[in-house]
Amino acid sequence: MAFEKEIGKRKTFGIIAHPDAGKTTLTEKLLLFGGAIQEAGAVKSNKIKKGATSDFMEIERQRGISVATSVLAFEYKGKKINILDTPGHKDFAEDTFRTLTAVDSVIVVVDVAKGVEEQTEKLVEVCRMRNIPMLVFVNKMDREGKDAFDLMDEIELKLGLRVSPLSWPIGIGSSFKGIYDIRQKSIGLFSSDNKQKISEPVSFSDLNHPDLEEIIGSNYAENIREEINIVNEVYPEFSREEYLNCNLQPIFFGSALNNFGVRELLDAFVEIAPEPQPKETDFRTVLPNENKFSGFVFKIHANMDPKHRDRLAFVKVVSGKFERNKNYLHVRAGRQMKFSSPNAFFADKKEVVEESYAGDIIGLHDTGNFRIGDTLTEGENMSFKGIPSFSPEFFRYVNNADPMKAKQLEKGIDQLMDEGVAQLFTLEYNNRKIIGTVGALQYEVIQYRLEHEYGAKVNYENFPVYKACWVEAEDEKSEEFKEFKRIKQKYLARDKFDQLVFLADSSFTIQMSLEKYPSVKLHYVSEF
Repeated sequence: MAFEKEIGKRKTFGIIAHPDAGKTTLTEKLLLFGGAIQEAGAVKSNKIKKGATSDFMEIERQRGISVATSVLAFEYKGKKINILDTPGHKDFAEDTFRTLTAVDSVIVVVDVAKGVEEQTEKLVEVCRMRNIPMLVFVNKMDREGKDAFDLMDEIELKLGLRVSPLSWPIGIGSSFKGIYDIRQKSIGLFSSDNKQKISEPVSFSDLNHPDLEEIIGSNYAENIREEINIVNEVYPEFSREEYLNCNLQPIFFGSALNNFGVRELLDAFVEIAPEPQPKETDFRTVLPNENKFSGFVFKIHANMDPKHRDRLAFVKVVSGKFERNKNYLHVRAGRQMKFSSPNAFFADKKEVVEESYAGDIIGLHDTGNFRIGDTLTEGENMSFKGIPSFSPEFFRYVNNADPMKAKQLEKGIDQLMDEGVAQLFTLEYNNRKIIGTVGALQYEVIQYRLEHEYGAKVNYENFPVYKACWVEAEDEKSEEFKEFKRIKQKYLARDKFDQLVFLADSSFTIQMSLEKYPSVKLHYVSEF
């Protein structure tokens, strides 16, 4: 039963939000309250002394944004918490979409002033498609913003969620005084004027008690009583079963920067969030408590430590127990592999682990054997589903700006493309290389990393493409397919895995091609 108990301890979740909603700050404070770090960093510019733990790449520290998913693990109240802090910026959305295949639940961060923003809507839609339980944290309550009821209406309307408040703000902006924890029936207040220190929560089961006026003042007392009455009448009571079935989303209020509402969020999360969940393969459902290990690669990161040029494959353990120095089957390659130094993560800090259980994230040193989506098992021939490449939005020719560094450039592009943050296409008719990305900022990141991590320089030329379509032919020897290849030869390329791709210049071209060549199918996703 020790095996089952270990799996039951795991809670693996992602934090998603629009850029600048305070997602990485919340991650820092969860680590702080979890005892994993002694001093929380802030995600500002590179002028401050301490950067955020989860933003460990140099370009992240300079820009003050997260550009790569980072993995952080700590123990809290007998549970093993694994946080995946994802990029909020839309230009890095593909990394976030893939990361969502490796989490069992999600915290959605909403800025009280800006409300629901575009990127939040997209990410919540992905969570809904994947049936991932969601919990909402309304951040920056110490700033002027939207009324709590108006904001909940907006969240329900724009995100299609059904919320159940588990904490409630006492005031907002300059008059923000603290949080009423609905679940524990306690009040937490600021203990000093600068809103940096928090008093110990005061248990308060009856809001009608006259002592409330003494603690928070008569105006605040009247408001909180009225608002909690409305909450009880209008919003559904929290049900863990409905939350786990994605039919109800608990909502919390606070200020991550001032540590407010974070402990309430963490305490509730530890109690209500799901344990490791089953996952579909190409022919069966894999349960976490199966005895045999299985897992899949959801991210590859080159140069985690630039001094050693190491490349790490991030693996989500789906079932059983992973053990160091034990042989496992790399399903796609069809060969056995063993790993002498599997890592557990704490942002860029890593430590070798002897064993990991379902729900954990481990890092495997990789010399080029893995692709995103690869499956590892104890011998069973199966592959986990749902980790595709999407058609990029932007396409540019990549040119070598320093002919003396051709080898470094080739190696750098090869490794960075393996990370899955961008895609490489090689035109069939002239072998020119094109990089496709979800957002334009990715080109800057690639250029920066090629120069600083590989010593190679590149420049770009625009390549006008509307969509990359992966090509599937009913019969590759048919005359129709041969004609398609002949007519479209200037727009045909191979991706990194030698799959044929049609780089179409408009939606009209795609439509006409489908009508003219009915036996040729075009897909916007590589997994078909």
